[in-house]
Amino acid sequence: MDTIITTSNGTGEPRKPGGKYKAMAVCFFLGLGSLVAWNSMLTIGDYYYNLFPKYHPSRVLTLVYQPVAIGTIVILTYYESKINTRLRNLAGFTLFFAATFLVLILDLATSGRGGIGPYIGICVLVACFGIADAHIEGGMVGDLYFMCPEFVQSYLAGLSASGALISLLRMLTKFAFEKSHNGLRKGALLFFAISAFIEFLCIFLYAIYFTKLPIVKYYRSKAASEGSKTVAADLAAAGIQTKTINDQAEYDNKQMERLSTKQLFLDNIDYAADLVLIYVVTLSIFPGFLYENTGTHQLGTWYPIVLIAMYNVVDFIARYIPLVPWLKLESRKGLMIATLSRFLLVPAFYFTAKYGDQGWMIFLTSFLGLTNGYLTVCVMTVAPRGYKGPEQNALGNVLVLCLLTGIFTGAVLDWLWIIGKDSF
Repeated sequence: MDTIITTSNGTGEPRKPGGKYKAMAVCFFLGLGSLVAWNSMLTIGDYYYNLFPKYHPSRVLTLVYQPVAIGTIVILTYYESKINTRLRNLAGFTLFFAATFLVLILDLATSGRGGIGPYIGICVLVACFGIADAHIEGGMVGDLYFMCPEFVQSYLAGLSASGALISLLRMLTKFAFEKSHNGLRKGALLFFAISAFIEFLCIFLYAIYFTKLPIVKYYRSKAASEGSKTVAADLAAAGIQTKTINDQAEYDNKQMERLSTKQLFLDNIDYAADLVLIYVVTLSIFPGFLYENTGTHQLGTWYPIVLIAMYNVVDFIARYIPLVPWLKLESRKGLMIATLSRFLLVPAFYFTAKYGDQGWMIFLTSFLGLTNGYLTVCVMTVAPRGYKGPEQNALGNVLVLCLLTGIFTGAVLDWLWIIGKDSF
């Protein structure tokens, strides 16, 4: 076993090892793997609407996914300081891989038939997606919170890239298979095959490569020296023994100094509220409203696919805007004002769907993605400043819980759009 030794760079600060850009690339890919399976499910909504036209799949599957994800992350957040982060993240990626592969098998076994039986099977597998998401998102954000903000930004960009990638692939497969027999099904099977492969790669990428990057070992050793127990397994896997945490008396003192999860939440309640409200607005519109409430236009069956793609692509691009220092919004008051202003998008979408043409709807959907991605990165990268490793890990879990709570609340509110419709 090796011991991490840090030396001064002449300014009194410890010298950080190299590998930052490699770590950012890995964080991006792990973010991609964290949501690619779920985004595949959302993006092939037209296929599931064809199979299950009376079951509102985009809305129902979201309502299955989110309560399970929230329930799981509540438990994991409560026990975050005692949980082995390495096993937590690996369990999440493994479950994502298994559930994605089984969605593929289910479709092949039923020959793409509809009916209540296959629909229930899909709902069960979507619940597995929710469990996996809660393991990975909270675990990864908590882990990256005691590293540098660029890692968090890269991970969040990867989350969004999964939607952008799947949307673009959906457009390509629709174009390629539109006139072929069972074209929708062929595209859906291709999506889940790609998703399963990405999840499989994430397992090995996180387990082997990411853990051994010098800069990652440095940050995890620093967190361990501040009293974090969650990094012990990752440090052991990297062949590192940190002597600081072997001093039990010092470790106990550091634990006593740590702010409680409740205090962290209260100190950052504005950031927590920002994340809840950002995703309440977004999920009250995306994707259910875009599939079911935007009417028929010149794009025909391409219309919802184009809307979903525009949201995902712009959301992805927006997550890189805060990398430019003067474009990053860091004011707590400014973030709250910007977040509350997004509620104006709700009446804007209503009147655009009722009176506007497809061009205005595409513009509005793009703006929804722009504000969602930009504000998410601003809030998530500013929040952990000034805390020690164990506190940053706890705060990361708390904020992901708030984010998922906002997603669930928005998904519930999304049902209000179909009140009074004959199809309900």
